Amino acid sequence: MEHPLVPRPSFRRSLTIQQRVVGALLMREVITRFGRHNVGVLWLIGEPMLFTLGIAILWSIMGHKNEPGMPIVAFAVTGYSSVLVWRNTVLRCTMAVQQNIGLLYHRNVQVIDVFLTRIIVEIAGATGSFLTLSLVFSGLEVIDPPRDLLQLTFGWIMLSWLGGSLALMMGALSVYSHLVERLWHPTSYVLFPLSGAAFMVDWLPTELQKWILLLPMVHGVEMVREGFFGAAVRTHFDAGYMALCCLGFTLAGLVLAKNAASHVGAE
Repeated sequence: MEHPLVPRPSFRRSLTIQQRVVGALLMREVITRFGRHNVGVLWLIGEPMLFTLGIAILWSIMGHKNEPGMPIVAFAVTGYSSVLVWRNTVLRCTMAVQQNIGLLYHRNVQVIDVFLTRIIVEIAGATGSFLTLSLVFSGLEVIDPPRDLLQLTFGWIMLSWLGGSLALMMGALSVYSHLVERLWHPTSYVLFPLSGAAFMVDWLPTELQKWILLLPMVHGVEMVREGFFGAAVRTHFDAGYMALCCLGFTLAGLVLAKNAASHVGAE
């Protein structure tokens, strides 16, 4: 219990402290995962980039069918880069508190800081990978540059919000039960082919379209592809619905994370 005579820090002071804490945790996370050398830090982008590049090459060799005006390389880059935003971010946040339990003994380190650190790292890596592949392939004239950068950016921001909010919620839930981490692995494999990475909603029968659009990540992929391919493709998405899902995940994650520290301490 706080002493009644001790003044609480102002909002600006609290925000400054949290920025410093998250900054320190970011440096710790990057060094722990990738080492202190420059090559190690570059692996933050290289790891997701190699995964997406491998898929693009594999589809090209196999002669994967695609619509006119939508090169298979660009289709793979937009699809599988978007998967990394939500899949890897959630994966890194599940059990994140248990893996960093010692940090919570520091007064200024909160559970939310641990989640924010991993969310930032994963989204930064996926974003850097997507930008690098897009610029390289566009420079080599393998794919055309994006048709609508504003729409592409908006779609990517929405996907990042989805990845961060879902990671926050699932990460906080994993504090209360270890089953969350174990269940997420098979769930993510099921969601992978349903996420829109390997198809366009317009390719599906009309009856199936309304069901697949219940998944918020599908809307994000459709937004990104509309920004990338423009009028060459027909997209189906509802930004309001996706925002509502993200807001729900965010609020649930914040509520769960609020009491997560005391739950871990009680174990």
